[in-house]
This record gives sequence, C-alpha cells and structure tokens, in this order.
Amino acid sequence: MYIISSKNMLKKAQHQGFAVPAFNIHNLETLQVVVETAASLRSPVMLAGTPGTYRYGGVGSLIALTNALAQEHQIPLVLHLDHHEESEDIFNKVRAGIRSVMIDGSHFPFEENIAHVKAVTDFCHAYDVSIEAELGRLGGQEDDLIVDDKDSAYTSPDAAAEFVQRTSIDSLAVAIGTAHGLYTHEPRLDFARLEQIRNRVEVPLVLHGASGLTEADIQQCIRLGICKVNVATELKIAFADALKAYFRENPTANDPRHYMQPAKAAMKQVVTRIIGVCGSEDKL
Repeated sequence: MYIISSKNMLKKAQHQGFAVPAFNIHNLETLQVVVETAASLRSPVMLAGTPGTYRYGGVGSLIALTNALAQEHQIPLVLHLDHHEESEDIFNKVRAGIRSVMIDGSHFPFEENIAHVKAVTDFCHAYDVSIEAELGRLGGQEDDLIVDDKDSAYTSPDAAAEFVQRTSIDSLAVAIGTAHGLYTHEPRLDFARLEQIRNRVEVPLVLHGASGLTEADIQQCIRLGICKVNVATELKIAFADALKAYFRENPTANDPRHYMQPAKAAMKQVVTRIIGVCGSEDKL
C-alpha cells in the first residue's frame, strides 16, 4: 500500500453517494488516530495538511509516516496539500511524493485564478497527481489563511462550469455559506446554489469548513453532490480539551506516552462520528 491520488477515491464516492472525510493532521498523534480509525472502519480517508502543517512536521517526515501507516494497516492513503497557494512550493512537494493537491487561487480575480490553477494542474497531471481548486471564497481562518466575512464570496454555478472546463481540475471546492474555524453565528447553507452547481459541473464537489455544521446539514450536502468533507477545527478542539483536562487532574504528569492517550481517544470519537456522517464506512 502507498500514498495515492484522490481522483478515483472521490469518483467512487460520487458514484456511490457518500463523501470521503478529509481530516487536517497536525502531529503524529493525529495521523495515528485518523489512519487507525479509518482502517478499523474500512473507510477511505484523506490526510490534509496546510502549508503550516508541512513546515511544522516536515514534508519528508509526513510522507514517510503516511507510507508506514499505509503499509501497517494495509490501506491506501491520500496525503493532501490543503490550501496551498505557491506554485513552486506545490511543485517541490509533488516531486517529493505528494499525490493530491488543493491549489487555492480563490483570492485572485476569475481569469487570474483560472490561469494560476491551469498552470499547476498541467504540471501535476503529468505526475498523476489529482487537483482540487476553489471558486468563491470561504470566510474564517485556516492556519495562516484569514479571510474577513466582507471578502468571502459564494460560488457562481455558471462560473463554476466554465472554471472546471478551462482548468481541467479533478474536484471543485465550493462556497455555499460555510466558513473555516469556529462559527460566530449559525451557518445558513445555500442548498439551492449547491444543487445548481451540481447540475452544471461533472467533477466531484468539496465542502470546506464542516467543523460546527449539524450532521443533517452535512448529509444534505452529500445528497446534493458533495463528495469530500473537510474537518480540522473539531479535531484540534477535541485534542486540546482532553489534554488540558488530563493535566488539570495530573499536574505532575511528564510522559507523553501517557498524557497523549486521552487526547487521542477524544480525537478518535470525532473521526468515528464524521466517518458515520459521511457514510464512508466499509467503502474501501
């Protein structure tokens, strides 16, 4: 088993009516929990890392750890570049062994976004690397990426069709009312817009900002064509809350092999629940 592209994984989800959960990883413990849980439930899964995560963990180290976990658990894994903007950074990571890329040019005007994404897509497809891009823009914060609500924009269905056709991307991240990070108010998703995009676009659709959405909203998005669901903040909160609680109860603890266990158990609950919501169990 080895690191694979996400193209066939998402196509299967599209044809069978479920979504692949994409969990943002931040350290060894996140990797272990996501892969072990996915393997036990026989769920396809994507391991997503922002530029900050790859700086923190090291590109070579994250690739080696993912390969080792794929072999240990005998499952294919997608190690994904999440919200990467710099072409040369993407190219270097692809050369190192990454096989799934989200190129984020959503901050550019439409034509410039197309040109930027097309150049990256052409390079990556030569390496059999799958490409996700975003049209429209989510508000909120994802590591170093901060977008004010006033700068967010919903995805136009007509523009989405043109964007996919001209860039040849493999999946499209859409903006329908979700946001990165914690929601400051109850999100109101534009399901009608999502349905219109689905009717105009053939490639799998991606939902960013799923942390904090109700299970009913996520499953309605899947019914309307979402094939990949991104979760980051929920994992971080579960990990941090459990770790802080452990130290409150055990203030002299100093062995990470012990104090990491409740943090991992809390993340496992999140991963298990999201796999259930996505309907991806037994879909490997």
